[in-house]
Amino acid sequence: MQKLGLIGGMSWQSTAIYYRHMNEIARQRLGDLHSADLILRSLDFAQVAERQHSGDWDGLADILVAAGRDLEKAGAAALVLCTNTMHLLAERIEAAVAIPLIHIADATASAIRHSPSRHPALLATRFTMERDFYRGRLQAAHGLPTIIPEETARLAIHRIIYEELCEGIVKPESKRQYVAEVARLRQQGADGVILGCTEITMLIGQDDFNIPVFDTTWLHSKAAMDFALGGGLPRKHKEETA
Repeated sequence: MQKLGLIGGMSWQSTAIYYRHMNEIARQRLGDLHSADLILRSLDFAQVAERQHSGDWDGLADILVAAGRDLEKAGAAALVLCTNTMHLLAERIEAAVAIPLIHIADATASAIRHSPSRHPALLATRFTMERDFYRGRLQAAHGLPTIIPEETARLAIHRIIYEELCEGIVKPESKRQYVAEVARLRQQGADGVILGCTEITMLIGQDDFNIPVFDTTWLHSKAAMDFALGGGLPRKHKEETA
């Protein structure tokens, strides 16, 4: 088993889910008392969120690059950035280290390509829904267009993530709001739903819908453990079909 370096704490609520998933996968595949070989660099999310909302992406890049280098020096064979939003800086982290970064969008795309869904809805932070780093990668590298909510709904989804889920608060009314938004997106042609923020898995899941649900926290954890246990990295669809 190869050692994985996790950059987490964004928020710690979902990083804890990553930790559980990875250890459960190790036990399921190897049996007995096996667990995952992990190094965790957990950041102070208050400082991260403040920089996100002020637009200080250069400052965040410095923080994440330093974390990635620390994990590389500690012996990690690959990096796992335990957040969708901060993959906005994935290329800058990759350029600063010699080890691979297991990209969450590639792990998600692989699952979508193995499902009937080809036009999934994307629920996430405003940064992930509105910027091109995630949706653009799904489209350009995997041929998967995504459908996002209208602005008012994006604001509500974003608020619930930061003010509730990142603090471990799960409200039935917020769940109803997310489920209703997926219903609206289905009317626009959505045939699946990406839980594109790693905290959203706390609120909704496959049991809430009759279309495919892509839990990025689980899919990213699985891709990371596939790598650690001898598999390769999730590849871009165009590379697979070339």
